[in-house]
Amino acid sequence: MDLNTELVKIDGIGPKFIPKLAKLNIKTVKDLLWHFPFRYDDFSKVIPIAELKPNQPATIQGTVKKIGLRRTFRQKLVLVEAIIVDDTGGVRALWFNQAYLLKILKPGTRANFAGKIIESKKDLYLSNPVYEITSSYGISSASSGPRHTAGLIPVYPETRGVSSKLLRYILKPILTSIPVIADFLPKEILTKNVLPDINSALKKIHFPLRAIDAEIAKKRFAFENLFLLQLNNLKLKSQLAQEKSEIIPADQEFLSKLLAELPFVLTGSQKEVLHEVLSDIQRPRPMNRLLQGDVGSGKTVIAAIAAILAAKNGQQTAILAPTEVLAQQHYRTITKLFKEYFSASGRSPEGREKEIEILTGGSKGKKSLNEKIENGEIKIIIGTHAIIQKTVKFKNLALVIVDEQHRFGVEQRAALLRSEKNSKVLIPHLLSMSATPIPRTLALTIFGDLDLSIINELPAGRKSIITKVVSPSKRSDAYGFIREQILKGRQAFVICPRIEPGTKDEEERKVLTESQQKLLDLKSVKEEFERLSKNIFPDLKIAMLHGKLKNTEKENIMKDFQDKKYDILVSTSVIEVGVDVPNASIMMIEGADRFGLAQLYQFRGRVGRSEHQSYCLLFTDSDSESTQYRLDSLLTAKNGFELAEKDLQLRGPGQFMGKEQTGLPDIAMDALKNIELVKAAKSSAEELLSNDPDFSKNPLLAERFKQFHQNIHLE
Repeated sequence: MDLNTELVKIDGIGPKFIPKLAKLNIKTVKDLLWHFPFRYDDFSKVIPIAELKPNQPATIQGTVKKIGLRRTFRQKLVLVEAIIVDDTGGVRALWFNQAYLLKILKPGTRANFAGKIIESKKDLYLSNPVYEITSSYGISSASSGPRHTAGLIPVYPETRGVSSKLLRYILKPILTSIPVIADFLPKEILTKNVLPDINSALKKIHFPLRAIDAEIAKKRFAFENLFLLQLNNLKLKSQLAQEKSEIIPADQEFLSKLLAELPFVLTGSQKEVLHEVLSDIQRPRPMNRLLQGDVGSGKTVIAAIAAILAAKNGQQTAILAPTEVLAQQHYRTITKLFKEYFSASGRSPEGREKEIEILTGGSKGKKSLNEKIENGEIKIIIGTHAIIQKTVKFKNLALVIVDEQHRFGVEQRAALLRSEKNSKVLIPHLLSMSATPIPRTLALTIFGDLDLSIINELPAGRKSIITKVVSPSKRSDAYGFIREQILKGRQAFVICPRIEPGTKDEEERKVLTESQQKLLDLKSVKEEFERLSKNIFPDLKIAMLHGKLKNTEKENIMKDFQDKKYDILVSTSVIEVGVDVPNASIMMIEGADRFGLAQLYQFRGRVGRSEHQSYCLLFTDSDSESTQYRLDSLLTAKNGFELAEKDLQLRGPGQFMGKEQTGLPDIAMDALKNIELVKAAKSSAEELLSNDPDFSKNPLLAERFKQFHQNIHLE
């Protein structure tokens, strides 16, 4: 047996479990060993029954005195009830829908039972305990020891038919019999960072004797992923430094005219970022920069200046936006900001108007547009991913600007957009813009191959958005305030956490956990749209927007809202990154406690885009201290990045970029909160690459890095 052995060939794993394990992507021994617990239940204390206390996790050792089955009348659930006794007394144990236990836990059976002690009106009982028959062995005499009780018990991600108990059952013998696994992490790196080798770490993460053992094992696996990620970033950066790009010159006299043409003065932060961007594009190697800034902070003007400088030099720029509506917004913003440039030309009055065009899936006259792009007549092309189709050929593409949601990696950019000139392959400069406030530590780790620029000031004269947390008792007052604002000519967004309403069936709800029931109680877009339209604002024009609508429907609704055809837009988080609606002055968020701080900040940034005073109303039914603390943070934070740092610690990095988006395992995603571990991984990666840049001294690392590089997709 080795890591590549398929589980179907392992004795003791029934064939009926193989397809069920496959649902968890567990097909080989390696898949199984790397299916890590997400928590541990502490059943290490074996407690006499007479000493049990409410809400206590515990293991008891006892004998089944009697066991029976009954059905609940309303829920039609099967309830198995047993009386467990030891020398000090007896206690009830209850299991739901597990009738097969009658055949296993017969009267007289000695077993360990581990679970939480619940207090009912009449007594204490064990709720759905894990059991482990000990008739054939005692806790201390068994060679393999207990797997499910009397210790720190691992709890795994499960699926129907594959419980944590089954996973523990098949894992323990494999861990004890598998040959020694070769470790790809060099010994000096393990020693320097006080980490266990791979074999020790695997045993400790699955069956730790102490909590500290599990933590050390987790740290090792988190470190190895961060280490590989840093290696990946450093190698990408190094490879990009070898590529060639066209220089985009920045004529200072022309640049001064452009800046003088603007209807506002750049903030200090904008000037700093502009300097960073212009310094990059004047070099013969590709710029690879991520520009972050709050909604409305003025990222587009920086991108536009770089594009115009390229156009003046006869070079082309592609600006990619997530939707047609946003592409049109960019077009309007750029042509309005630099009206003089685009309306004047040395050749003819209309000359430069033709230098900027929109290209989307719905564009008319694509053939003619493509021809003008290919012959270099159009200098700035704004559009959706239609821009990077094979039919679109550029004459001299020098700069690519990617707006929110469309970040794409160095390799894809090189493959899609490299152009040949003078028999040399030239890589366009890349400026990726994001209004999502990602914590600096996270951005430097996940997007470590990009240089980072941050605009952390809002334009002068922008009114701060008045933000209030609204309790259920103040809901009707808030509706009255919204009506007043709309009657003054303003518009409002209403954000809900879900699309469809949850089930109201009491029988269905009873089998759900408290947290699952809370999820069902969240306000839905469809419910809220009906309620607001019929009961609260029947005289106002209300639209509904959510992710299940077709793209064309979403874009038409947003455009109509922008054109003031609706007073209120009820939406899910699809408007988080959306169009500019200057007339919208109210952002009302239902179930505000269900969103991350960074996300709430994004929602709030959709209003306050004009001279009108704007408001953000946070509705919550939760009275927990943690909810109040989080929402109060939104009221006091100076900018989105400060909030993002708080959210990273409170909720983890998953909300900024899910596991599916990155390809990183959960254990590594969680470790991104640990800046010291991130720094240690980066330091080790830099040291290794300086001594062994092509991994020739460590073929195991070369192979593991190759696998990691294929699986990772950070952008």
